[in-house]
Amino acid sequence: MKTAAVLAIGNELLSGKTRDSNMHYLAGELRRLGVALRLSLFVRDEEEEIVEALHYARRKADLVLTTGGVGPTHDDVTLSAVARAFGRPLVREPRLVDAIREYYGERVNPEVLRMAEVPEGAELLQPAPFFVPVFRVENVYCFPGVPEACRLLFDAWKEVLRQSPFHSLRCELDVEEGDLAPLLQRLQAEFPALELGSYPRFGDQAPYRVLVTVEGKDRPLVDRAGAALIDQLRSCFGDDALLRVVHPDTP
Repeated sequence: MKTAAVLAIGNELLSGKTRDSNMHYLAGELRRLGVALRLSLFVRDEEEEIVEALHYARRKADLVLTTGGVGPTHDDVTLSAVARAFGRPLVREPRLVDAIREYYGERVNPEVLRMAEVPEGAELLQPAPFFVPVFRVENVYCFPGVPEACRLLFDAWKEVLRQSPFHSLRCELDVEEGDLAPLLQRLQAEFPALELGSYPRFGDQAPYRVLVTVEGKDRPLVDRAGAALIDQLRSCFGDDALLRVVHPDTP
């Protein structure tokens, strides 16, 4: 199973000035593609910190996606950090120079031409018509941080990642999570290949008290674990505790 890590880069994300949407979007899309997201990191616009995060993420996942830090301003240091992480120099890519000149026209200046400087040997992926491409260096893929640009490029490229899907079962329960914990612990031990999750809701208007999910790539195994969960829930808490069961193909 292919695994991924996502690095969201930008001081504004860590100061609260900007609400990140790329991480949430990529997490959902990767799940739908059958790719397990192993970790996500928010990193400042500082080259050394990005390098450290890249090394860590590459140890944990098969591919690393970065968002942000590929623009023309002083704090756009993602590509220089990637070059440093791989021990490569930055070089000016003629195709990017042409694309930038075409996009900016008479407004071209030295700062915007910085966007044409990429790690030596980087592959430029242009799955959608946009003047800033996806940059690939080995197993690191660099996307723009602007949500519309990130989604445009990722949506056009993502099918190369598709693999066998995740399957899931969801149970909405009228049970306290603390009372449910021993049952879930036993069930997780019985089905170690699956991922069991428990998510409580609070407030008078909540449609349920706890949502329990069973997820995995083996659909028959998910079904068996789901049946065992439902049987044990009814045995321990009665039929009224089970409010609703949903069997989506993917989460």
